[in-house]
Amino acid sequence: MQNPAKQLETLEKSDLIKYIQELEKSIKDIKFDNLVLEEQIKLLTHKRFAQSAEKMLAGKNQIILFNEEEIGQAPNDNIPLEITEVRTHKRKKNPNAGRKAISEKLLRVKRIIDLEESQKDCGCGAKLERIGEEITEKLVYKPAEIYVDEIARQKYACRNCEGTEDEENATVRIAPVEPSMVPKGIATPGLLSCIFTQKFEDHLPYYRQEQQFERIGVTLSRQDMSNWQQQVYNRIKPLLLMLKETLLSHNILKMDETTVKVIGEKEKSYNSKSYMWLMLGGPPQTPVAMYQYRQTRAAEHAIELLKGYSGYLQTDGYKGYDSALKDNEKIIHVSCFAHSRRYFFEAAQVSKNVTAAQDGVEYIKKLYVIENKLRKETAEDENDTEGKRIEKREIFLNERKKLCAPVLAEFKAWLLKLENEVPPKTRLGEAVAYTLGQWEKLIRYLDNPYLTPDNNACENAIRPFVMGRKAWLFCQSPAGAESSCGMYSLIQTAKLNKINTFEYLKTLFDKAPTAVSREDWEKLLPWNISKS
Repeated sequence: MQNPAKQLETLEKSDLIKYIQELEKSIKDIKFDNLVLEEQIKLLTHKRFAQSAEKMLAGKNQIILFNEEEIGQAPNDNIPLEITEVRTHKRKKNPNAGRKAISEKLLRVKRIIDLEESQKDCGCGAKLERIGEEITEKLVYKPAEIYVDEIARQKYACRNCEGTEDEENATVRIAPVEPSMVPKGIATPGLLSCIFTQKFEDHLPYYRQEQQFERIGVTLSRQDMSNWQQQVYNRIKPLLLMLKETLLSHNILKMDETTVKVIGEKEKSYNSKSYMWLMLGGPPQTPVAMYQYRQTRAAEHAIELLKGYSGYLQTDGYKGYDSALKDNEKIIHVSCFAHSRRYFFEAAQVSKNVTAAQDGVEYIKKLYVIENKLRKETAEDENDTEGKRIEKREIFLNERKKLCAPVLAEFKAWLLKLENEVPPKTRLGEAVAYTLGQWEKLIRYLDNPYLTPDNNACENAIRPFVMGRKAWLFCQSPAGAESSCGMYSLIQTAKLNKINTFEYLKTLFDKAPTAVSREDWEKLLPWNISKS
């Protein structure tokens, strides 16, 4: 084999220059690939060990966790420290600190602790007189009360003719069975409400509830609870359809989706992922959260879910929504500044150009400062007339456009400049590319007073499902996934309307068995039940 050094000697000068240029390009590509890999490692390390809250550091020159070289040099103990005198200050007491008063709504059982009779004698020979008392309050816990509701339906018969003279009626007459969400079952509205609230709000799987009931001497299998869930879901479908009608009746809608594992899906492997889609919207006074189970994240599901809707749709940057809305002129797509901010925040943790990444966060922060300030200044009051509310919305909309316009113009100019300076595959390059690619959809939130800069409300509404998923891990069947969607929709909608979920479900399950007409079901909507 010929020596590489001798090979170079045989090359012409032009070939040698070309060979060197290729080597330089290879070295540059390798360095860039290493840079991208280093950023990925630092980002994964940050996500694994650092705080999850997306809070920026106090100053742009402060050392970043796991990334000391970003500021130019590592800390040096030999550098003399400049001593700065800090003025003392008085700490303000937090009014919310300390023990909170026990609610006046709770039952109080008074116990009196008195002195013994021998201690009520004074040294002068007189008897001590009671002059007052000191009250101390302590909370007492009593395990949940559960009892059997023994229903005795009385039977009647005629001993004289034994029914032969009254052929139009039954020989033996008995009081009718009370309508129930679970016919021929032992579950009452209160029990069903307790079980579903614990699973879908407190994230307690059925097998753990089974153990809880065993501790108080009640045998309830997880299979029974699962079957009750399916029966209840099938009964309340008319109510869920009305919730979706309310959801689509307003011109603002937010959507998000997350994964869920479902056992027993046709033509899908055991470990494949399915998706839970969330739609959040409805009139401001009657907000609705609707969960929908689908086997994939395909755009066709977004098209189906959005059928009949017209207005603004705010989502993250998932391209499936772009495909779904491609030929839909009734829906205006709005993007999310929180996702853009997340890109810049992550870049600030790993990029060598920390200052630029933090500048990106600061631009977005300015938009939020304007948003929060104007929201407080133009907040609608319960006593405002409809004309006053409309006036406040117009003021808010005009002021927001006026104040945000210069910030957005400066931000976009900065992004366009940085686009030519930052490698696109780095985290900072991805942040710039994402923000510019979504720009027109990002700034559309300025067009409607009900729109916000981000889709965080939807992410907050989907978080309870994600927390529950960590506890129960998977749905046993597609039917179970659909009924779980129904339960989550009821509970999260009740929470959005500031209604006690246990009390709402208990009342709903008590009234629903007798609901027949549309008017009957309308009375059972969360905002109507709370009024009655």
